[in-house]
Parts: sequence; structure tokens; C-alpha cells
Amino acid sequence: MELVRDFLNTLDVEAETDELSSPAELTIWLRDHGLSRADDRACEDDLATALALREGLRAALRRDGPAVLPELPLRVTIGRKPSLEPVEEGVRGALARIAAHVAQPGWERLKVCAESDCQWAFIDVSRNRSRSWCSMRLCGNRTKTRAYRARKQGSRRPQAPNTDTV
Repeated sequence: MELVRDFLNTLDVEAETDELSSPAELTIWLRDHGLSRADDRACEDDLATALALREGLRAALRRDGPAVLPELPLRVTIGRKPSLEPVEEGVRGALARIAAHVAQPGWERLKVCAESDCQWAFIDVSRNRSRSWCSMRLCGNRTKTRAYRARKQGSRRPQAPNTDTV
């Protein structure tokens, strides 16, 4: 699941940076992760497919409803255990390989941070899979502080003026 996590984290929502902002950057990322050959080159359509895949996976992890992933042909290969394999080679095959990881053990432990300004992907290694934030120290603390302030603000309702006179 590290591959899918790393792919999702190519977009840093908080810092507003994207490692996949051009076909050349997609080519480098796929090559650096051992998914494509040295002579494979991504084009604009490949980049659009990669971004749609990334956001579809992120939506699935947020449980926003059914995820719509781009069409990336996969076939079932049955050996010692069934697996999904890309039908195509090159960049589309590399993207299909990322998509195929959702069928592997560990998908249920992959999550995205509940902090809307973060959305960082992480692997939940807690025993009961209850972790909500990428970091309790950062995002968890921010969320809890906001909730606390909202509760305090709600408890400070204006008092009605005292009209009793003695």
C-alpha cells in the first residue's frame, strides 16, 4: 500500500504543491518508483488519467461514495493466488499497476487525513483501525482545538438584560 500512499501524496493540499504538474514530472515519478521503463514518456492524456486516478482513489478513501476511476484495462491472472495485471505497457500500464493495488491486502488500512486542509494519505496501523488524522500532533490537535473553540463560542450566548428593579 506504500505505492498507493506515495501516489496519493504527490499532491500536498496544505502546501498547495503537486509533484505531478506536467507529463515530464509524471514520467519521472513513475520511473523513480519502478513502474515504467526508461524510454516511456507520459503525454497530456496520461497526466489527466493519473490525476483522475489519484483523485478517484482519494475520494474512495474519504468514503465520499462510489469512486470513479479512469478506465485502465486490467486482467485477472491466476497463479498461487489471483492478481490483477495491467493489459497495456508504458505509462498507462504503470497507472493500471497503481490501480491494481486496491485489490491487495492492506487497502482497508489506507486512509486520508480527516483534516480537510490536509488530506495526506497514511497507513493506519492502529489495532482497531480508528486513526483519523495523519498526525495527532498536527491535524488532530487543529481539529480538536477548532471544536473546543466552537463549543466555547456557543456557550457565550448573550445574557438577557436584567430588568428586575428593587
